[in-house]
Amino acid sequence: MPSWLGFNQFMDYADSGFVPVFVYAIFGSSRQLATGPVALVSLLVSNVLGGIVDSSDELYTELAILLALMVGILECIMGLLRLGWLIRFISHSVISGFTTSSAIVIALSQAKHFLGYDVVRSSKIVPLAKSIISGVDKFSWPPFVMGSSILAVLLFIKHLGKSRKQFGFLRAAGPLTAVILGTTFVKIFHPSSISLVGEIPQGLPRFSIPKGFGYAKSLIPTAMLITGVAILESVGIAKALAAKNGYELDSSQELLGLGLANIFGSFFSAYPATGSFSRSAVSNESGAKTGLSGIITGIIMGCALLFLTPLFEYIPLCSLAAIVISAVMGLVDYEEAFFLWRVDKKDFLLWTITSATTLFLGIEIGVLVGVGASIAFVISESANPHTAVLGRLPGTTVYRNIQQYPEAYTYNGIVMVRIDAPIYFANISYIKDRLREYELGVDKSTRHGPEVERIYFVILEMSPVTYIDSSAVQALKDLHQEYKSRDIQIAISNPNREVLLTLTKAGLVQLIGKEWYFVRMHDAVQVCLQHVRSINQETKHPDPLPVDEPDIFRRLLNQIEEDLSVAKLESGDITDSQLEPLLSRSQKS
Repeated sequence: MPSWLGFNQFMDYADSGFVPVFVYAIFGSSRQLATGPVALVSLLVSNVLGGIVDSSDELYTELAILLALMVGILECIMGLLRLGWLIRFISHSVISGFTTSSAIVIALSQAKHFLGYDVVRSSKIVPLAKSIISGVDKFSWPPFVMGSSILAVLLFIKHLGKSRKQFGFLRAAGPLTAVILGTTFVKIFHPSSISLVGEIPQGLPRFSIPKGFGYAKSLIPTAMLITGVAILESVGIAKALAAKNGYELDSSQELLGLGLANIFGSFFSAYPATGSFSRSAVSNESGAKTGLSGIITGIIMGCALLFLTPLFEYIPLCSLAAIVISAVMGLVDYEEAFFLWRVDKKDFLLWTITSATTLFLGIEIGVLVGVGASIAFVISESANPHTAVLGRLPGTTVYRNIQQYPEAYTYNGIVMVRIDAPIYFANISYIKDRLREYELGVDKSTRHGPEVERIYFVILEMSPVTYIDSSAVQALKDLHQEYKSRDIQIAISNPNREVLLTLTKAGLVQLIGKEWYFVRMHDAVQVCLQHVRSINQETKHPDPLPVDEPDIFRRLLNQIEEDLSVAKLESGDITDSQLEPLLSRSQKS
């Protein structure tokens, strides 16, 4: 229940859970997702609008409604253009850190209803803490005792519902219990020191066109942020429920349904609505199988707006604050921080950065910094891809990372490198630098094969490379020329069809030579080893009449057919066809 939006204005747009429910039931694709106001979106709306206008001003309500329209339009655009994948760049650790800090801010913002005096409206922890401490002389015991008691009851009910299956239904009944207890106490004892919700407008929402378009420009960042949160929460929940119930979910249709729900809702005084995790879980546990459950929920809410609003007048604010604090306590995800520390220090750093900036600099800055850091990590990983020097596992023709398998065989005169990412303009320089490092950092003590003084062959395992761009192709041409000037030959192993097509169009296949493209790493290694043996023999027994002989590479290719000894490779019988280059084999077929 969005008590942080200003309780006197609460019912002006409590129908955020009314009209959108009906619209989503028609256009949405999830059968269990429950739409309406959620704590995180309500907090974002409150903090942004609180910095523009006072919550008692009518403009406050108008801007909240305008936000619903803007969010709905953005969601529809993303649904129609199928842009939901953009949200994947926001990592789970960023969301966890953000929600943890937001939960703390929400809880502190409710302190005024427990303490009995006003607290400054802020999304930063320092001003909130200062305001709470500075007003301690105005502390009032009655709301504190009542609010704390109701909070204790809520936590007990929640614990009971979690720990024992037979009492699971009590979790949903907790907020209703708090409202009933608080209202009953007020009706009986009429305490003057406990603030109440007050008079609430009765009846269904009326059609009206959103206003306040002059502020639309300043609301765009918030609308985008709310859209992102809505997509992450709603689509994530909807996909999980769809998988659990055995049906397919259309993410684009989901975005379109949420967008239309917000657009229609904005014409009936609703502020931004999205999918609620807790209400969706209750809907699923209750056995909801179609969107009809949402329509029934909407009808019940309509009846409440028509007939039950007089009862809300006597709800104590401290009771609603207790409900809010109880709800957000579950969002404080400190266990995730411990998990990330054990598993992935980078994600822990993201979690820490996001939570700290959200706490001390505000929600908007916290989200921007967290998302920025998340994208920076993605770019860093992409620009500095994993590469590995390969070696052959003894007794097999399998080649693996020598750091993972130190017993793997490497060979004199040959460097075998696997590139574990697409190759494009942002990472080709890094890859070239790594290749030079591998060439220079050869550990001869662990190598096998004929003894030679330097590297003659660099074999690139390209099966993990799904894409290569023109900049990378040009860089590979430059690398080939550099190697050629030092009498080093590049060989390519197992490029996929798209990569091979790009290399062919760019002329790199012709430049390197078709005979240096192979289906398997093992084929490439055997051919290169034969060359290394021949080079070693040439060094020991130089030919006195080199002018009358064919060029060295032609002689070496001829010797492959005559000498297929693989004793040093421990690989068993190898047929001639297994040594055919990739392009020769494809041409025969």
